[in-house]
Amino acid sequence: MVGIDDDFAPLCFRDERGELAGFDIEMAKEAGKRLGVLIKFQPIDWDNKRDEINSGHVDMIWNGLDITDKRKEYMIFSKPYMEDRQILLVRRDSDLDIHSEYDIEGKIIGTQGGSSSDDYINANETLKSHLKEHKTYDKFNEAVQALINGDIEVVVCDEIVARYETNLDPEHLKIINVKVGEIADTGVGFRKDNVELRDSVQKVLDAMIKDNTARKISIRWFHADLIKSSR
Repeated sequence: MVGIDDDFAPLCFRDERGELAGFDIEMAKEAGKRLGVLIKFQPIDWDNKRDEINSGHVDMIWNGLDITDKRKEYMIFSKPYMEDRQILLVRRDSDLDIHSEYDIEGKIIGTQGGSSSDDYINANETLKSHLKEHKTYDKFNEAVQALINGDIEVVVCDEIVARYETNLDPEHLKIINVKVGEIADTGVGFRKDNVELRDSVQKVLDAMIKDNTARKISIRWFHADLIKSSR
C-alpha cells in the first residue's frame, strides 16, 4: 500500500475521470510492475505521516516526499531520485517587492500542513515571528484557492508544483523565483523495520534510472529530465 496525497499535481492527483495520475503514480506503478506486484494507493493525512507509516496503514510513502532529518526519525528512505526546492507562488496582479525569503516578513503566507515548506517555516522561528500570519491548509489546492481569493498573499511550496499550477492558470498565478530554505532530495519513505521492502524497491528504481524509463516519465510530466543519477 502506497501512501499519497491525491491532490498534489503534477506528482499525484485525480484526472477528469477521477482516476489517479501524475509523475509519482507512474513511477510507483512501473516499480510495482517490475516487482511483479499490484500497487495500491491510499490517500493519507499528509500532516500525520508518522502515524500513517508506523501504524502499518501504508507500507511506503511515494509522493514528492523530501528526505529530511525530522522524517529520518521515523522512516528509512530510498536513495534520492529527484531534487526539490521551495519557492513562492503569488497572484498574477501581485506587486509584492520580494527578492529573498526574508522579504515575506510582514506578509500573510500559506503552506500545506506537513509539507517541507510548512516544516521549514515552523522551524525558522525568526522568520515565522516576523510574518503577519501563517495559515496552513490540508490540501495544496486549498492554499492556492486562498491565494486567488485574496485570503493570503504568498504560498510557499515546491517549485515543481508551483510551475505546474502557473502553467494551468497563468491568468491568476505567477512565481517569484526566490529559493526558500535548502534544496532537498526527494525519495520513497518506508517504516524503519521494512528494510527488505526498501531494498527491493531501490533495486527496481535503480534499474528504471539506468534504462532511462524514469527520465522518460519525467519528461512526460515536467518537459524536463529532473531525475538524479543513482548513486
